[in-house]
Parts: sequence; C-alpha cells; structure tokens
Amino acid sequence: MTEIPRGTLQEQTFYEQVGGEETFRRLVHRFYQGVAEDPLLRPMYPEEDLGPAEDRLRLFLMQYWGGPRTYSENRGHPRLRMRHAPFTVNREAHDAWLRHMRDAVDELELAPELERQLWEYLTYAAASMVNTAG
Repeated sequence: MTEIPRGTLQEQTFYEQVGGEETFRRLVHRFYQGVAEDPLLRPMYPEEDLGPAEDRLRLFLMQYWGGPRTYSENRGHPRLRMRHAPFTVNREAHDAWLRHMRDAVDELELAPELERQLWEYLTYAAASMVNTAG
C-alpha cells in the first residue's frame, strides 16, 4: 500500500463535519422556537414571522463554518455589530440569547469537540453584540 503524503487530503470543514445544512437548519429552527416565546427577545424581531430572521442566521452560520456563501451573496458583508445596533442588547438579552442557543446546541448531540468549538464561537459572538450596559 502506498502511503498518502501528509497534507494532501483536503480536510472537511466544520460545516461538513457537523452534517452540513441540515444540522444548521435544526440548530437555528430550535433557537427561534425559544425566541418566539421569549418576552425579552421576541420584540427585537419586528417581522411578524420569524422565518426571515431564521433564514438569515442559518445562512450566516453556514457560511461562517465553511458552507455556501449564500449569506454574503444576498446581504453583503455580515457587519453584525452594525446590524444589531438599533436594538438594546444588554447582559439580560445576551443571557436569554445564549439560553435559547444552549437548548438548540444540546439537541444536536454533536461530538464533544465539535460542540465545544461551536459553543465557544456562539458565546464569543453573543458577548460581542452587547451594546448597552445593564
């Protein structure tokens, strides 16, 4: 058997490792089920239907983790802080967001290393959106 030289096999992206679009669809759908019932977060979504927000977050996360670039093709650069600036994102909103995201991540039942990577990013992202003291 001929040995394959190290570095010649293309590594899978995180997106591929966790199961691709279906996994991100499940994650974001479960997250928005929690948001829909949350008295603090729900008013931050002015659309009557959370579907468009769900689509945006799913496409953003898919692209971030190595999937299709549909988000940028449709919306340009993510500019997350700018897009969240109109909303009061304080520690309470941060905690509520992470609570719903934690429920969604847990339901995926990812391998521990993949779950850790995803959760580290989500906690970093949530902290970086805080724009109001309190």
